[in-house]
Amino acid sequence: MRRLVGYLRPYWLQVVVALGAILGSAAGQLAQPYLTKIAIDRYIRAGNLAGLRWIAVCYAVILVASFALDYLETYTLQMTGQRIVFDLRMAIFRHLQRLDLRFYDRNPVGRLMTRVTTDVDVLNDLFTSGIVAIFGDVFTLAGIMVVMLMMNWRLALVTFSVLPLIVIVTQWFRRNVRGSYRQVRGLIARINAFLQENLTGMATVQLFCREAVNFRRFDAIDRDHRDANIASIFYYAVFYPAVEFVGALAASLIIWYGGGNVMHGTLTLGGLVAFLLYAQRFFRPISDISDKFNTLQSAMASSERIFTLLDAPVHIERPAAPVARPSGAGGHLVFDHVWFAYNDEDYVLRDISFDVAPGERVGIVGATGAGKSTIINLLLRFYDVSRGRILVDGVDVRALDPHELRSLCGLVLQDVHLFSGTIGANVRLGNDAIDDEAVRRAVRAVHADAFIDRLPGGLDSPVAERGATLSVGQKQLLSFARALAFDPRILILDEATSSVDTETEIVIRDALRALMAGRTTIAIAHRLSTIQDMDKILVLHKGHLRETGSHQELLAARGIYYRLYQLQYKDGPQAATGARDAAGRASGGISV
Repeated sequence: MRRLVGYLRPYWLQVVVALGAILGSAAGQLAQPYLTKIAIDRYIRAGNLAGLRWIAVCYAVILVASFALDYLETYTLQMTGQRIVFDLRMAIFRHLQRLDLRFYDRNPVGRLMTRVTTDVDVLNDLFTSGIVAIFGDVFTLAGIMVVMLMMNWRLALVTFSVLPLIVIVTQWFRRNVRGSYRQVRGLIARINAFLQENLTGMATVQLFCREAVNFRRFDAIDRDHRDANIASIFYYAVFYPAVEFVGALAASLIIWYGGGNVMHGTLTLGGLVAFLLYAQRFFRPISDISDKFNTLQSAMASSERIFTLLDAPVHIERPAAPVARPSGAGGHLVFDHVWFAYNDEDYVLRDISFDVAPGERVGIVGATGAGKSTIINLLLRFYDVSRGRILVDGVDVRALDPHELRSLCGLVLQDVHLFSGTIGANVRLGNDAIDDEAVRRAVRAVHADAFIDRLPGGLDSPVAERGATLSVGQKQLLSFARALAFDPRILILDEATSSVDTETEIVIRDALRALMAGRTTIAIAHRLSTIQDMDKILVLHKGHLRETGSHQELLAARGIYYRLYQLQYKDGPQAATGARDAAGRASGGISV
């Protein structure tokens, strides 16, 4: 709660205004029953119509003032709540952008979306009708207790005799409802995660006829969420009637004891009526506080989840004093005895060492799971090495500002991610330094203009979510144009031509020659045709660097690379089978 209240500090002036309005409204609530007492005892019993008129005017003024104060309170709190929700969502999103990929490997996207949407909305209810408003209820309760004690302390104590019952009921509610709300919030996250995963993969679901299976799984999750809500409704349904029952019990005690006092002349009729009105107002704040307590319990469950996310450690930190790369450096890369494991000691890379000179073109090949893409992840510092070091122009990547490091690199992936927007926006990705002419040059250089010019809007043509309106090959051409538009020192190609046809690959290969000219290039490929003219080829197997050399040198060595080449280029099933068996013997069981 202390941490949540901290989000109110920037808006302390609005909080003070709202608190003043709440206290003024509470004072009006205290005055109304006392005016009723005066009206009955002084003017109604005496038949004084003129005095009664003044009481009515005062009552009306108080009602109008209460209306204005309630409006000011509601408007100020709602506005402040929305601003706090904005700040909180921005803080969560800012932190999400700083977290490394290891965090996203462990946390489903749908669960994270729940933190930013549903959980934050719950906190909005807390700020708009919870924390500040509770002070008004407490002030009203304290004021009513003081006034009742001053009017008739014996009758006041009779009224307060039911308070232990309120304490017992509230404690029971508090113990049970918080766990229930925590379970509800957790199940909402599971629903969102399930929906995000299955809606994204709907094509696969329908292709393999998994609709019935997924429906049953969603039914189970949704049923658990329903049951958890029903459990929370049970506590809520018991608590409110219990508070109302205690309030009615207090009223009956006032009528019994206070009525006797009126008959004996120790209490006026107006005083008895005022006590009944005060008792009604006394239990209304208690009921309001219980409602706010209900909101508070839900908010505590949500805030625990939000703060757990905000407290998730950022492993890839910007150095306190980043080291500057030498001016004029051209992208010299060194992997120096690099070891890396995604989990504990299960190493994906084992003692990898190689050197890439500025402007040199290097290809990386190997079986699936050999560690090819991991090398790229470490170079871009999406993960940090377990042992060893990676140098860019003589500087350890851990000593560089991650933004500077990644701005040096242009990455073209096999699975291209496009954002909803336009073709041009997906090429420049928000970089205002890349104007429309630079976008057109990049598009022409990779021959993407052939399909873009056929679109109704050209570069302004809309792109649907995840690029659903474009073919896989078209999306990959756009990723080439994107890399070229950013003019990187280091070009990284991860299976970059795997999704284009042979004719398009030949066209792109010409564009790649121009793109790679003067740039350090690392290309991961399964198609050996895409890396045959590289200056150097690295062959990975089971996390080890097994072979290094040019295309011709590796063929002459007749090792793993030679076997891979045989598998891809020898004609005939018998030759391919023999080559596969030979590859297995040569590489110790490499799977291709």
